Amino acid sequence: MATPSGPTFGILKITGPDTRGIVAAFSQLLYGHGCGIQESEQSTDKTVNRFFQRIKFDYSTMHTDRITIQSGITEVCNRFNMDHELNWGESKKKIAIMVSKYDHCLWELLLRHQAGELDCDISIIISNHPDLEYIAESFKIPFKVFKITKVTKAEQEKKELDLLKNTYGVDLVILARYMQIISDDFCREFDHKVINIHHSFLPAFIGGKPYHRAHERGVKLIGATAHYATAELDEGPIIEQVSISAKKTNISCI
Repeated sequence: MATPSGPTFGILKITGPDTRGIVAAFSQLLYGHGCGIQESEQSTDKTVNRFFQRIKFDYSTMHTDRITIQSGITEVCNRFNMDHELNWGESKKKIAIMVSKYDHCLWELLLRHQAGELDCDISIIISNHPDLEYIAESFKIPFKVFKITKVTKAEQEKKELDLLKNTYGVDLVILARYMQIISDDFCREFDHKVINIHHSFLPAFIGGKPYHRAHERGVKLIGATAHYATAELDEGPIIEQVSISAKKTNISCI
């Protein structure tokens, strides 16, 4: 049972075929156990008819117990053929960062983490070049290099996956200007658990040099897209987007 001393938050993530009644079912379930929903975000990938929802709920007023509510969630998921992940907020996500030679994204993530803005544990930094090891050392984070060529790519990715899953138990991978296209096998092993930030307003201008191509087309609205990496390049589910008018920046210099 949760203690009544103050809000205690859990995160429920569900995914599966899109159909009517999913949002209502989980809202009623949590309410029935005395939990209050603080945040709820949902989206649907219509191309594959797949539904995603993330619910942040306060269980400090829960009048049952965790086993009972877990059983209820499992029952609802079975009814709708959904998968779920439940985090009671007592352990932080283990994060891996993958990077190549550009350092600005890595610095941004590490400094924000150090300032307490990112509530996670950065367990490992992986690169295909040794150039940024000094940054990892300054933050006392393990740094591993796996040199990637067309010949070694499959073998090296197997070693990376073994390190991520079996050695560090990583929950989420962040691509921070990692200048390699990860394989289909890698995406399947970390299904919807690899985040990429693409400097374009997807789904337009996928792949390399999106701003250059946008400029050539005379685009007046630019931005960036955070999305999950999947086997289809830059076509994974979108997490967040930020846009800005091209008139406010010198796009020709990007």
